[in-house]
Amino acid sequence: MGEWQGEVRRDDALVERVSAFTDDDLASLCEAVSAAIIEGGNFGWAQPPERAALEAYFRGLLLVPERSLFLARADGVVVGSAQLLRPSRNNQAQAFSATLKQLFIAPYARRRGLARMLADRVEERARAIGCQVMNLELREGQGEAVAFFESIGYRRWGEHPAYARVNGRTLRGFYYYKPLQPGGVVA
Repeated sequence: MGEWQGEVRRDDALVERVSAFTDDDLASLCEAVSAAIIEGGNFGWAQPPERAALEAYFRGLLLVPERSLFLARADGVVVGSAQLLRPSRNNQAQAFSATLKQLFIAPYARRRGLARMLADRVEERARAIGCQVMNLELREGQGEAVAFFESIGYRRWGEHPAYARVNGRTLRGFYYYKPLQPGGVVA
């Protein structure tokens, strides 16, 4: 497994923040991402890239100080992930906020509560580092993701009419936020 930096366990499920990969974890993560992209996941890729590109992306992601990577496991195998993106150090005006990026669970591992575990763990970490607001972007065509995030308290505040282009079709983007402090107060 990757380096342990806090985890949440439930039965056969585990969510952990990592700073390194084993070869097996990276292979499982790449497989899960490819399955999610084929299913319509929002990663910026419309089609799964070559395995080497995915591996380079995730290895590089671990080098970015403002990003934290969380892995979801089912029966010990990586089946999903999420990223916590903090503003750069020179962005003092937005230091109270963070962005939840690319939360996904592979289609073959859904309906086990892993997405909720991932979201909860990312939000918990954001609170621990002083964030008061979590931001999120979704694109049109992700109805299940929209319903999920709205059900856990994310509030839509805006829409972009030409957010992404997938398979020759222009899609709208939806912008969300969620207060992380008790009572939904942002101080």
